[in-house]
Amino acid sequence: MNELLSKAEKQKPKTEEVVHIPVLLQEVLQYLNVKENGIYIDCTVGEGGHSGAILKILGDKGFLVGFDKDVKLLGIAEKRLSKIGKNFKLFNDDFSNFPSRLASLGIDKADGIVFDFGISSFQLENISRGFSFKKNGPLDMRFDSSSLLTCEKLVNESDYESLYDILKNFGEERRASLIARRIIQKRRQNRIKTTFQLAEIASKALGRGSGRIDPATRMFQAFRIAVNGEIESIEKILSQVPNFLKGRGRVCAISYHSLEDRLVKWTFRAEKEKGTLKILTKKPVRPSYEEVRGNPRSRSAKLRAAERTEFIPN
Repeated sequence: MNELLSKAEKQKPKTEEVVHIPVLLQEVLQYLNVKENGIYIDCTVGEGGHSGAILKILGDKGFLVGFDKDVKLLGIAEKRLSKIGKNFKLFNDDFSNFPSRLASLGIDKADGIVFDFGISSFQLENISRGFSFKKNGPLDMRFDSSSLLTCEKLVNESDYESLYDILKNFGEERRASLIARRIIQKRRQNRIKTTFQLAEIASKALGRGSGRIDPATRMFQAFRIAVNGEIESIEKILSQVPNFLKGRGRVCAISYHSLEDRLVKWTFRAEKEKGTLKILTKKPVRPSYEEVRGNPRSRSAKLRAAERTEFIPN
């Protein structure tokens, strides 16, 4: 692992501007075991943190393919990666569509695939995107700005059953019924249009409490997942991953809440039983104390990794 990082640092352009801090970067490089001539897929490019580190290790014969639904993030990533090398291709698309995109490039299988299901700092800090309950902005929450479904539309036009299901299933909110009723009561007075208006509903319904987790956290998570169809995308593609890995190719997945982590864990276990994957992480790998201190948003991250078991001729 140290050799990989050392090589990546040696190839790092002096003029490169650090855009963000990729979570569990050293661990991802270790488990991916990046080869110079390998083909790698970053299904959640974001600002290009993991992609950039992989690209620095790849030689001229290696290739990186990346996906992200957020066109603005993809633009940031492309500028960042272009300073490192030219052997990459980025797609403004949902990662669940990567099989057809790979086919368009003539790529059958990859040496490694990485997922980072978190939301980027760029998205959280941008008030106009409406992802954070700590900043007052419009209720948007779309990764793909061309999508017609916004959080405002979902909050104001969904019936009680739909609101309850979103809060219960995607936010694992124990008091989903109470919050759903409060949302309906509030929107009867005026349409709910801002993040502060939505967050206030959770605060008044649940109280501030004594814990570190804000009462709006689960609610915002739930609506963000629903707006972007995040769980559906993960369910659609995760079980297909072994089909797109070469023999001994590897997959890494970073999750930030129990819904995602359970999906990864169950899928890896199911593929292990089929004999297609060997699980490399008996327990999820967590960020070190030092990483969490330097990047508090990494504190809930969990990394799971697996390897394609059967040998597949290239």
